[in-house]
Amino acid sequence: MGQDDVSNESGPNSESQVASKTATDETPTFDELKAAGASRSSYRIRSQNPIEAESTKPALDSFREHVKPVLDQSCVRCHGAETQEGNTRIDTLDPDLLRGSDVDRWLEVLAVVSNGEMPPADEPKVADEQRSAVVEWLSSEIQRASAVRRCETPHSSFRRMTRYEYNYTLQDLFGAAYDFAKDLPPESTSEDGFQNSSELLHLSANQFATYRELALAALTKVTVTGQQPPLIYWGVTMKTASTEAWEQHEEELDKVRKKLKNDPDQLKKELDQRTAVLNERPGDTHYKNLATRQSIRASWDYGDAKYARRPMSTPPEVPMNPDHVAIIPPKQRLIIELGDTVPDKGTFRVRVRASRVSTDDSRLPSLQLEFGWQASNDSQATVRISKQDIVVDALPDQPQFYQWEVPLSEVHPRNTMRGVWKLGDLPNPSEYIRIVNSSASKGDIQIDFVEVTAPIYEQWPPASHTRVFVDSDNKAVEPTYAKEVLASFMRRAWRRMPTNEEVDQKLALFAKIRPECDDFEQAMKEVLATVLSSPKFLYIVQGGSQTDGDSVRSQTAKLTEHELATRLSMFLWCSGPDEELIELAQKGELSERNVLNGQVQRMLSDVRSRRFAEQFVRQWLGMQLLDYLKVDDEIYPRFDAALKEAMQEEPVAFFQQVLKENKSVLDFLHSDFTMLNERLAQHYGIDDVFGNHFRRVAIDPKSNRGGLLTQAGLLAMNSDGKDSHPLKRGIWMLKSLLNDPPPPPPPAVPTIDLADPDIAKMTIKQRIENHRNQAACLSCHAKIDPWGIAFENFDAIGSWRSEIAGKPVDASSLLFNGQKLDGVDDLKRFLLDNRQDQFTRAMVYKVTTFAIGRPLTFGDRASIDTITTDVRMQGDGLGTMVTLIVNSDLFLSK
Repeated sequence: MGQDDVSNESGPNSESQVASKTATDETPTFDELKAAGASRSSYRIRSQNPIEAESTKPALDSFREHVKPVLDQSCVRCHGAETQEGNTRIDTLDPDLLRGSDVDRWLEVLAVVSNGEMPPADEPKVADEQRSAVVEWLSSEIQRASAVRRCETPHSSFRRMTRYEYNYTLQDLFGAAYDFAKDLPPESTSEDGFQNSSELLHLSANQFATYRELALAALTKVTVTGQQPPLIYWGVTMKTASTEAWEQHEEELDKVRKKLKNDPDQLKKELDQRTAVLNERPGDTHYKNLATRQSIRASWDYGDAKYARRPMSTPPEVPMNPDHVAIIPPKQRLIIELGDTVPDKGTFRVRVRASRVSTDDSRLPSLQLEFGWQASNDSQATVRISKQDIVVDALPDQPQFYQWEVPLSEVHPRNTMRGVWKLGDLPNPSEYIRIVNSSASKGDIQIDFVEVTAPIYEQWPPASHTRVFVDSDNKAVEPTYAKEVLASFMRRAWRRMPTNEEVDQKLALFAKIRPECDDFEQAMKEVLATVLSSPKFLYIVQGGSQTDGDSVRSQTAKLTEHELATRLSMFLWCSGPDEELIELAQKGELSERNVLNGQVQRMLSDVRSRRFAEQFVRQWLGMQLLDYLKVDDEIYPRFDAALKEAMQEEPVAFFQQVLKENKSVLDFLHSDFTMLNERLAQHYGIDDVFGNHFRRVAIDPKSNRGGLLTQAGLLAMNSDGKDSHPLKRGIWMLKSLLNDPPPPPPPAVPTIDLADPDIAKMTIKQRIENHRNQAACLSCHAKIDPWGIAFENFDAIGSWRSEIAGKPVDASSLLFNGQKLDGVDDLKRFLLDNRQDQFTRAMVYKVTTFAIGRPLTFGDRASIDTITTDVRMQGDGLGTMVTLIVNSDLFLSK
């Protein structure tokens, strides 16, 4: 058992639970189960009887009187001198948890006893009062021992930024949404699944050199030289865009006329047929003549660059009364080719005048923007460059302009033939945009005009430049101006006021390299690159010590005000602190409780808190498995990129909504809502959800959804892409949601022999049961299998199924206590009825680990229990949990 998976509600066979189930014939609702489970929370009971952590003497008399007799009676027969089931012996464990060496074993004992996993179902039951005596004594002693260990063994969260923290910090520092970390390698993950863990994040001398190169490249990207480059424009009406298609049509008609000139009847028939085609509505992207109502399919070919549009040096004239439109059905696209003169830097602005074709307000279509090129038959690329879909809500007779703005330096890959071959030659150096109707179902979009402008700069020099080279009256006096630039930049980059000595050191470097550089800016960028490659920028918590007088924390170094600002911003924004946090830290006010809580609320309300939701959820739930999932498209032909993208978003959006509303963390086990868009709603069989944006959707109790356990992406990533995988799903639930990972499989564990025809024809559940019956596999699988089998109604992509190969799905199994678990509904009910404390504590553990950026140890256990108690007493809100963690001694110390 994991050392932190303890302290749960009364045992699963307790009288209170049995009574709650037999008092009425009606099955309790999930809300009733939440309330009943919360009322039995051992944390709520414990909060009324606080533990005296200051006592440093083990309670051995109490152990001998109340605990040892229970262990002798119920445990020693299987875990004693003669028999040691699971390689565990109870009778020789040292009961001195404060100084003894058997703490880890006692943690396992507490976990299995409090969870009701021991004694096994086939052994005599332990009376509730006896079980409670063991749990209460162990919980009390473990918490006091943890407090003592924390006092005596300080911990350090000294670490560098992660790859994503580095990227976000530079984005906020420069005010530019560039990918500054694309050349950094991916991070490793800790045993807990997190990338921001201190034991992984250190730097070698070579890595410092790499960071200096990255810093110089970033400074070069966000600063400019010389005059502002001129704008170039493209303006394309759909009449112009369709010219080639109509001309090709006329050429074909001419060929028919010549061919059948001596057969007027056949000629008329052929021309009538071709005209009839023009009056039909094509199923793919097409141009429509509004005067004649005739339509023709849109076509494009890279050869000869004949579709490339010439740029202009002046803004194009917007047509007032267009007579042609392009109509783009769902999942179709329109290509506008721009030639080979699209710049490499600056903002790329694309405006389209568009409207929906339908007047149905319930189905509003959406647009995406892609950028691409095709140099030859086997050399091409297309990438999506719009971050969010644009909803087209304009009525058919009232078109509006919709636009995207994209940094050109972030568009990759570009056509490498530009500047090498002439436009019209092969390989083709041209590039294009693709305007995509990204709607999941119905909803055509019509466009009459496309305008492209580049490179756009809202000001010159750009704001990112002036954030580095600040405005000053001393620009002509290089030493003075250099000091101003350095002081301003170092304060923001190092997240504190630099000392005079630190600024003077950088000034000396500037003076040394200035003669070797062409201009002031070049020399300054070289110096500023050393600021960004310094440990004072790259590392989150620095050295030094600051202690308080609390007896339990007397040896624990507190964060300085500036370190607190950095830790808080890295937790909730995955980035450095903004000006307000730095100012509060400078004044020494940030650590004041009311100020700190106010900043937590402000930061959670900021759009940057989306980063916290995304990074924490993906790491907590191990969602990189979904990124690399390969689904068998022959078995699941409807699984597409849009569905996978929606699957990746649902857990993040759901977490963010729970956080925003400060809803109970128990909603992660079951909720009456989720976050959906149209594509995912289709997958779930939920009607009346239209559009690509995610929104809060109420869940019908009969929908078999609600909470994390039934989210398709999490189920899919724990499959093999062909069928469900109960072992993966069971292990994932134990590890991620209950913080109770099973032990690794023993060496030489037997594999399932699919070559055996008897095994090959078994269901997955039957194979697992057959495998489990082998002696080497029983102990682990008895803990994993019941949880995983409960998900069997969900296939490899998380769709609900009632049958497998024509037979009813069997999602039933027996838990460790002999209780039947039949499907995911029973699983949720069991967790809400019996494991609320374990899940809530696991959430506190996971969020705290992410927040402080280091692995938790036994010495942190008492603090985790204290936070969990407060969370449970204050209603289990996720926002409440975040605030309590920020106010904890764990968060406020190094």
